[in-house]
Amino acid sequence: MLIPKRHRRRRLLRLHSQRLQRRVIFVIGGLVVGAAAVGLALAADQAQALFHSFQTEFPYGVLLLTPLGFAAIVYATNTYFPNSQGSGIPQAIAARALRAPRDRRKLVSIRIAIGKSILTIAGLLCGASIGREGPTVQVGASIMAAIGGYSPRRQPGLILAGSCAGIAAAFNTPMAGIVFGIEEMSRSFESRTSGLIIGAIVAAGMTSLALFGNYTYFGSSSAHLPHLVDWVAVGICGVVGGLMGGIFSRVLVLFGAGFRGRFGQIIKSRPVLFAAACGLLVALCGVLTHGSVYGTGYEQAREVLHSRETLSWYFAPLKLLATALSSISGLPGGFFAPSLSVGAGIGSNLSYFFPDTPIGALVLLGMVAYFAGVVQAPITAFVIVAEMTDNHGMLVPLMLAALIARSTSRLVCKEGVYHALSHKFLAEAGPDAPLRGSRDDKKPDDGAEAGPDEKRDGPPSSAS
Repeated sequence: MLIPKRHRRRRLLRLHSQRLQRRVIFVIGGLVVGAAAVGLALAADQAQALFHSFQTEFPYGVLLLTPLGFAAIVYATNTYFPNSQGSGIPQAIAARALRAPRDRRKLVSIRIAIGKSILTIAGLLCGASIGREGPTVQVGASIMAAIGGYSPRRQPGLILAGSCAGIAAAFNTPMAGIVFGIEEMSRSFESRTSGLIIGAIVAAGMTSLALFGNYTYFGSSSAHLPHLVDWVAVGICGVVGGLMGGIFSRVLVLFGAGFRGRFGQIIKSRPVLFAAACGLLVALCGVLTHGSVYGTGYEQAREVLHSRETLSWYFAPLKLLATALSSISGLPGGFFAPSLSVGAGIGSNLSYFFPDTPIGALVLLGMVAYFAGVVQAPITAFVIVAEMTDNHGMLVPLMLAALIARSTSRLVCKEGVYHALSHKFLAEAGPDAPLRGSRDDKKPDDGAEAGPDEKRDGPPSSAS
């Protein structure tokens, strides 16, 4: 009987050692992702400041700088960093769905993370209407995938953790990071990896706090709906924001899928020229709005939220157009923060119809409604806005606006933009690429921890 007991002790010791290694990997990965998110945030702010200085001194110089910048960035993207274009969240979603590490590496890798960061900053330097939050997700997923490169079985869990940690560190919103992972990245609650993912988010959040300090992204807001009649604005914001968000998503999905005929051939065969044309149109939008549609739109959203300034009625539609043009051009860059600024513009416009409703409340409703319309992830939408503004008194109206917006958006676009765009990357992997959850996928592949009495399959085959 001594031999079986000794064997059992060794097996338990080996199991505990493996669990400890997994936890250490997730925590170290979270720390690195947090540092990368902070670095990208600082570089993005500096890039926007430099462009603003140039645009202030040479307001019409952007008509040359922006299209040339778009063309150069798209050329560098297609030549040196393929699959780094756009937000980066669809690539992370697709990478989680793929089973073979060689297929994942085409979408999440250290090379892509470096290229994504550099080219996103370059896009902000030339006035693109993009954000850094989507790129932070792909960068976080790439870092965690690289850390888990020697254990392909754990890569999907690591990619999920890196994506969640990226959102949490980018906005200083840990709850939103968790909800984003459940609702958008995995669309399920993975109980076995939940503790590890939370550990990565905590590590990334602690890194952000250590370098940035504790802050609220848009500043604390106490806006609320004081009267029962103000609740009419909830439904109006939900419908308008959801409709515009659905239109934006539909445009991106159409261009992502590619057009047939001569127009589609021109875009496919001359991507640099098409990017330059998009850049010129973005520059024209900037000139018409005196520069307010360039960059993330963070300043405009923050100022109108706190009633320090009003936005022109044309800010929301032109910001939406500039963001759509920046996205379809093929530039690396997200539309997370620009979407929130478009939503702020929608709320500002609706204040003309609800003069007695606090404009801050309308702005919050507009943000949630438009973002929920774009991504069709209502829980993520209201949680992230509530956490960004430290406003929990508006949770119920924000929930309702998000649900209305999601339903309205589906009338225009059947699927949220991130998942719709991820299909393209899955298709490019080839019809024979093995996917997680398919009939051929019999092995656990999420980095879950097995109990002492659970059997593990053998190591992945060389094909995966």
